[in-house]
Amino acid sequence: MKKINSFNIRVYGLFINGKNEILLADEKRFGMLMTKFPGGGMQYGEGTIDCLKREAREELGQEIEIVHHFYTTDFFQQSAFNESHQLISIYYLCRFIDKEEFRLSDKPHDFNDIDLEPISFRYKNINEISDENLSFPTDRCAMHLLQREDCYRKIQNP
Repeated sequence: MKKINSFNIRVYGLFINGKNEILLADEKRFGMLMTKFPGGGMQYGEGTIDCLKREAREELGQEIEIVHHFYTTDFFQQSAFNESHQLISIYYLCRFIDKEEFRLSDKPHDFNDIDLEPISFRYKNINEISDENLSFPTDRCAMHLLQREDCYRKIQNP
């Protein structure tokens, strides 16, 4: 393992609809297809909530409300894209302030491959998601906690 010399902080939103489905983001970055939760990297001078709200505006074109903090990784995770970075992922239960206006898909990776940073969104039933459906270990851990604790009810009745 390469010497770790930096932290990479990522902030993600867990958006759950009334059908017990969670929003997934399918992306292609660095030549790799991935499925994850909406969100991204925190910038210098930015707090975690500001980061997630900015990412929602950039990726989804929508304003969001943070319901509450759900999970922060509590184990060592090396970045998948930079061997010298330690990854810290922070997850929040969220909801949209207004009706969803972004395009939803029924299938994974439903985007035009010529886009610079292709991304598509879809909902999937929480209880039907397995490790194979998510690309990264931290997302899998958050999903296991969500499935185990039945926390999705908090989004509907905070």
